[in-house]
Amino acid sequence: MPQLATLIESYGLAFVFINVLAESAGMPLPAYPALIVAAALASSGDYSPAQILAVSLFAALIADCGWYWAGSRYGRKVLSTLCRLSLSPDTCVRQTESIFAKWGVVSLTFAKFIPGFASLATALAGTSRIRIASFLAFDAIGILAWSTVPVVVGIVFRDAISDVLDVLEAFGRWGLAVLVTALLLYICAKWWQRYRLIRQLRMDRISVEELQALFRNNTLLTLLDVRSQASQVEGGVIPGAVAVSIGGLATLSATLSKDVEVVVYCACPNEASAAQIANSLMQMGFTRVHPLKGGIDAWVAAGNQLIQPTFVGADNSTLLRKSSDS
Repeated sequence: MPQLATLIESYGLAFVFINVLAESAGMPLPAYPALIVAAALASSGDYSPAQILAVSLFAALIADCGWYWAGSRYGRKVLSTLCRLSLSPDTCVRQTESIFAKWGVVSLTFAKFIPGFASLATALAGTSRIRIASFLAFDAIGILAWSTVPVVVGIVFRDAISDVLDVLEAFGRWGLAVLVTALLLYICAKWWQRYRLIRQLRMDRISVEELQALFRNNTLLTLLDVRSQASQVEGGVIPGAVAVSIGGLATLSATLSKDVEVVVYCACPNEASAAQIANSLMQMGFTRVHPLKGGIDAWVAAGNQLIQPTFVGADNSTLLRKSSDS
């Protein structure tokens, strides 16, 4: 923290700009400490709280516009890439799309308060072809709300923060060691979550070729699509799939035999959403549940066709009927 104060005193708002830009770009470098310290030091007269907010707004908008452009240029591929880079395994494409489907562009006003959601939401805004004017307006509101919190904290608790800085400065290198250790522990905790997720994914997965063999042999099979409805409508579905969410599992499980062959697919890195649904089904007593290796991307890469979904009913377990020409 003393070193942070020294950097801010030396480089001023330029350091704040770089820190906010880095976090908004997806790097695990939290900007709140810098914003709090900068606000606490604003009484020196070199800059004002309003200037801190302006710099934060400009930096975050640059990064967010980059993700917006990437989403509009590369589509949903950029969402999968962000999921792979994320330290939070729970911020997969499906969860992001669910929030975005519910709130639309308004979700940008609170996106930065949800860990791992901000970059995905801005990329999804581009993928969804949200008008640039609407994107900039709601994103700016969200950035200002997000950056106002630490600035207010820094101003209100300016004296307390100064005392903390003095104490840490007295510790010298030990104070820096404590901060570095805390950051490393945070990163390690996130990677431990990722490791646990990967272990969860070590269940027996089924390949596209094996799924095709089940179709050819007319095996009694239930195929579950656990992507968001937006993905299903935009890209299509594997013929015969059933759309399902965690909330709809109980209803679905009541209609199926526990011994039926169940294949679950998604569009997430490492089949994350598919594995979570598969584990839930196994806990309900299903004995033959397999995530589809590579998800729907592997199905398409193998040269297989998708169909447009036909939604029947309004619950969370919606039948996707196989089209006559599939």
